Order: sequence, then structure tokens, then C-alpha cells
Amino acid sequence: MSNQFLSTDHKVEVFYDGECPLCLREIKLLKWLDRKNRIQFTDIAAKDFSAADYGKTPDQFMDEIHGRLPDGQWIIGVEVFRQLYAAVGLGLLVWPTRLPGISSALNFGYQAFAKNRLRLTGRCTTETCEVN
Repeated sequence: MSNQFLSTDHKVEVFYDGECPLCLREIKLLKWLDRKNRIQFTDIAAKDFSAADYGKTPDQFMDEIHGRLPDGQWIIGVEVFRQLYAAVGLGLLVWPTRLPGISSALNFGYQAFAKNRLRLTGRCTTETCEVN
């Protein structure tokens, strides 16, 4: 059964799609950078993962990256990446992403990627991608 609570040793929990090749590259990098074990990694594609255990649906987790802070607050999208990179000590690289123009561009870019992630990674099926 999935751990429902973020360990107090972790700064952020990330819920990632372990079947997404692009996502896995990012996760592998973060695991390598996370030398102080500040990130808790939860694979939403794992057989024992249950979205309902977290009060969410599988589609919610698949539509956009989710993270959770130690106080239980959920974060989604670009903010998850900000928290992950800050947790591994790259906070100086994170702060410019909060500037209005940069923040808007990153949010737009991430939304475009998230909406097309399955198509971009060759994982479309009739159930996962709309036929246009």
C-alpha cells in the first residue's frame, strides 16, 4: 500500500509517471541530485499505487504533475519543479522562474507539454488521447 504521509525528513513529495520516458529522465536527474534525501518519489504507474488513497483520481495525477509539501499542501505543475529543484539546493536557479513574464511562459509551456505528454512520448491509445 502507498505511504499516505510525507516523511518529516523530506521537503517535498513528487508524484511522477514511471512509464513516461521524458519524466523518468527528470526523475533520474533529481534522484542523483538529491544527496540529502529531501525528496520522496512516488511512482503513479506502480502497481500498488492508488490515487484514491490520496483523495484524487488517476486522471488528476496523469493530467499534471503533483507534489505535496510536509504540511500536506498539494502543489501542481511548474510549482512542483520549483520545489524539487529548491530541495536539492538549486534555489538560486528557481527564483527567476517566479518573475511574472518568466513564470507565465513556463506555465504556458508546461501546460502545452502536459496536455500532449502521452502523444509526445508515443503512449497514445484510444483511451488516453483524443482523436482529432
